[in-house]
Amino acid sequence: MMLRRVASSTPVPEWLEALLSTRFFLACGAHPASPRNECNMFCLECRGAPPPAFCYYCRAHRHASHRVIQIRRSSYHDVVRVSEVEDVLDITGVQTYVINSARVLFLNERPQPRGAGAAAGKAAASPYNCEICGRALLDPFRFCSLGCKLVDTKRSNGHAAAPTDGGADNEEAEEVGGSKNAAARPQGHRRKGIPHRAPFWS
Repeated sequence: MMLRRVASSTPVPEWLEALLSTRFFLACGAHPASPRNECNMFCLECRGAPPPAFCYYCRAHRHASHRVIQIRRSSYHDVVRVSEVEDVLDITGVQTYVINSARVLFLNERPQPRGAGAAAGKAAASPYNCEICGRALLDPFRFCSLGCKLVDTKRSNGHAAAPTDGGADNEEAEEVGGSKNAAARPQGHRRKGIPHRAPFWS
């Protein structure tokens, strides 16, 4: 099955919500004794059963000719490399990070540490924050994750949407570097009013 661009009237790819709600890095039930059996692959073409997350061996047997992306982890949170999704998904406005020499995006919102401590102080001092969850950003982007951008897109389209669940871990991700080509926003001023729509498809 060939991937095709969705019309501009449908800004959210049909596979995106499944990607964001999938639990990755569980042991594959079909290959329990294999050494590389963690389910960290996701197919952009398959729908329904079997489960959307699968392992290295399942890819070779069931998805050899499909468009597959690999999910990775940073501080217990799921990320995807920009190079794997930038041609099928509009990632405009989402903060990117350089981790292990590769530019990545976080899939879902990550809880911002609150109270005392270096992480909380960093959040309070940051001039840039996610418009959905308020997480401190390194650069003048609008969202911390694909999940937060999806919330904004649904709101812009008149659909109620709760912030995405980034999991129970409050650990800071290893955020090293940011984008150098982001459009700057005046420092010290938070966005006011209703955010402009940032569709996933251009």
